[in-house]
Formats: sequence, C-alpha cells, structure tokens
Amino acid sequence: MLQDSLTDLKIGIIGLGYVGLPLAVELSKKFNVQGFDINCARVEELKSGHDSTLEVADEALKSAKGLRFTSEKNDLSECTVYIVTVPTPIDENNVPDLTPLQKASEMLGEFVKKGDVVIYESTVYPGATEEVCLPIIEKASGLKFNEDFFAGYSPERINPGDKVNTLTKIMKITSGSTPEVADFVDTLYGAIVEAGTHKASSIKVAEAAKVIENTQRDLNIAIINEFAKIFNRLDIDTEEVLNAAGTKWNFLKFKPGLVGGHCISVDPYYLTYKAQEVGYRPEVILAGRRINDGMGEYVATQLVKKLSSKKIHIDEAKVLILGFTFKGDCPDVRNTKIIDIVNELKDFNMSVDVYDNWADATEVKHEYGLELITELEEGKYDGVVLAVDHSELKEMGEQKLRSFGKDKHVLYDVKHVLKPSEADIRL
Repeated sequence: MLQDSLTDLKIGIIGLGYVGLPLAVELSKKFNVQGFDINCARVEELKSGHDSTLEVADEALKSAKGLRFTSEKNDLSECTVYIVTVPTPIDENNVPDLTPLQKASEMLGEFVKKGDVVIYESTVYPGATEEVCLPIIEKASGLKFNEDFFAGYSPERINPGDKVNTLTKIMKITSGSTPEVADFVDTLYGAIVEAGTHKASSIKVAEAAKVIENTQRDLNIAIINEFAKIFNRLDIDTEEVLNAAGTKWNFLKFKPGLVGGHCISVDPYYLTYKAQEVGYRPEVILAGRRINDGMGEYVATQLVKKLSSKKIHIDEAKVLILGFTFKGDCPDVRNTKIIDIVNELKDFNMSVDVYDNWADATEVKHEYGLELITELEEGKYDGVVLAVDHSELKEMGEQKLRSFGKDKHVLYDVKHVLKPSEADIRL
C-alpha cells in the first residue's frame, strides 16, 4: 500500500536529461534519490560533478548528497516511487515516437512491487499513460494496475536555459490514478515546488493540459511569423509594427522566429495525432505547424534574394551562420531549425560555415552530420546570418558582425538583435 509518510521514500528518476536531472537534484534535498540513465557517459559526467546541459550548476550537483547516479538498472530495485522523464520525440513523418517511453515502462516492469507508484513526466497525448505505458508494466510485472501498483502524471515544465523560471518556481500540475494516489503525488511535488501545485481531476486532464501549453505558444508564434512574411512584402519592419501594437494592454507580445527544441515544435503533433485517431482533423494547429516548420526555408530564401539583389553570385557563395542551438544561451541542439537554413543554402550550392561555442561539436556531428567551425575569419563571407541570440553574439554589434563579410555582403539578423538600420535584412 502507499507510504503513510514521505520520509522513507526511495525515488528512482528514469532519464537524467534537461528534465530529469533538475528534478533529481531538488528531490534529493528531502529524499533518497537514485538517478538512472542508459547513457553511461552521461552518468559518469554527472558523477564527476558536471552537467553539460548547464541546467544544474556544478556546485549544486556536487552538494546533492541524497542523490546517486547509475546506468545499472538493478540499482532501481529498492525504489518505491519511480518518475519517468525520458524524451518523447516525433519521427520523420511527425508521428509520436513512444519508443523511449515504452522501453522505460518495460524496464520498470522488472522492478515495480506492490504499493509502488510510477509517475510519468514525459509529454504525451491524452490517454497515452493509461493506454500505452501502464499495460506494459502490468504485462512485465504480472501486477494489476490500481490494485497492486499505482500511477501518476505530472508534466514537466522545464524551460532549457532559463535561470529565472526554474523547476521550483513554476506551478506543477499533478494527478493520480486514484484520489488517494493523486493526493500522494500532489504532496510529493508540493514538498519541493515553491510555486505550489495544481491537482488535476485525472491523468488525462493533466496530459491534455501539458500538450496544449506548447501548442498554444506554437500557434501564437506562427501568426507572428505569418505577419512577418506579409510585412516583409510590404517593406515594413515587423518589430516596429509589433512594438506599436504592443502598446495595447491585451496584445500578446510574441516575436517571429524559428521554432525548434524538444517541446514547442513537437508537442502539437502529439495532440493532432490523437485528434485524428478519434476522427477529428485539426486545421488551425496543423496550419501553424506548417508555417513554423517552413521558417528555416523562408530565411534561406530571403537571404538568397537579398544576395541576388546586391549582384552577389549565388553559386558557391560563402555564408556564415552564427548560432546553431535552438535558443540563445543554451547548449540544447535538439530539433534545432538552424539545420533547415543550412540544408536549404547548400541546395543552392553555397558553402556554409556554422559557428556556435554553446553547442557540443560532437553531438552536432553525430545528430546532424555537420562540422562546426571553431574560429571566425574576417572578410571571408558573402552572407552573415545572426541566427541565435547568444549573449556573446549580441555583444558583437553591427561592426564586428560585418567584419566577417567581404566588402560586398549581406547581414541577416534573424533574432532582431540589431536596429533596423544596422542589418541588410531582418526576419
């Protein structure tokens, strides 16, 4: 049966990435926590006291006395609460790939005991926890869900690279498979989340709440991106329009840009997949996705047009792209849309160099087959694209950015870092 108190809990965190590690560190301040990841190199890195994702400072990691790291699954056997924080990506057809979630559930089936609670944090479509994950645990363990073991769902709300809105400062949605379990899960997270919790009435409600958070944001950015396309044709500066419109109290202040990363560009497809499964064809959500998925190609096309207008020969032109991660001051390259710009420019037979000191060059090479350059040369490029607003790139200013270009070149400010008069083209 469920623990009468939280004091003797042993918690296993499955997945030690951007979501799992901060959670493990915070929970370890009050409980015994076993952090597990199948990536042995990641585990060894964390044991050494460093987090390459930069979500947890080295000092905080080294001071987490109640936290142990392992890549040996048997080390999870004594846990009584398991929290799953594995990735939930999409495949090349934009269909949810639940493989990591399914494998984690299969593994947990080896260890789950009577009275244990399994909590999922991974973003899924409504119903996935109870329809996909828990039957796998039942089959592997031989135990009966909601009789022998129980479940909860508390969606992650981590914003990679954000040092203000951190785990403990963001209200946590919680839910459980029974009223008693819902109370237990809510109390567990309430012990570490200063901002408080919101207990949803069911696991499905919590799943749905999470998936629409990022879908709504995706759509808001999509309409701004469409505005930008229109205003570019009208030769109006988009940022100036947005600043003017933003003087009204209820105008939502989003900016145009590339929508990448592990959440906003992925989560809408989880919702649309489930919607179509039950016979509803979503129109607005998919329209927003088409706009945002096409922004990398749009940026490349705009650059080509500007180069041509300056009588710069397109074939074999040299382009420098500054930044590769999906957002500024963050090393996360998952689902970055910068690769779309690179590939599109290469299709025009251009030579493309990409520079980003925040990105892990080995990871970029493995995931995208792209070699990052490590040094910047002046006077080399026909086009310079400021693609990511890392602090050091913003600090360069127009003169330094232009120094990388030839006497005749195009400076494209994708992130609206420069003033309208300082860039040849802005998104």
